Amino acid sequence: MAKTTWVADADHSELGFKIRHLMITNINGKFNTFSVDAETDDEDFANGKVTASVDIDSISTGNEQRDGHLRSPDFFDVDKYRYIKFVATKTESVDHDGSWTLWGDLTIRDITKNIKLDVEFGGVVKDPWGNTKAGFTVHGKINRKDFGLNWNAVTEAGGVMVSEEVKIHCEVQMLKK
Repeated sequence: MAKTTWVADADHSELGFKIRHLMITNINGKFNTFSVDAETDDEDFANGKVTASVDIDSISTGNEQRDGHLRSPDFFDVDKYRYIKFVATKTESVDHDGSWTLWGDLTIRDITKNIKLDVEFGGVVKDPWGNTKAGFTVHGKINRKDFGLNWNAVTEAGGVMVSEEVKIHCEVQMLKK
């Protein structure tokens, strides 16, 4: 089989997350600068090699003060650890519609943990300009404290300000090179 190279179409992709704030609502965020690369056998992504790199400095939650705090040493410490990295390690087929479980090594603040992501395959199409595109919806969750993101504050009622669980949600459109 021929090896095929794919890259994320950043204009049609989003790498996002949600985290509970004050344990009553979710705060959404995303990273605006990232790369996702894949190498597959033809157009079969089930056993493809996938890597991603995220520029933490591009974090956006819609609040510049919060974004600045997330960039600080309390959280990501972008002056010391600029990128989040992901390298796929294993793929497991879940059902016949092309959905699967993707396992990979996630590195944040130089701490690497193997995580599980659920991937929904949207299909492969040619756009109006003749480019071959593939679409994916990715879900997962991590414990931020596993990666040294330990900051928190206690509320007046004794609850915590920010949950430990971070939900990952990505929409990724890949472009065949």
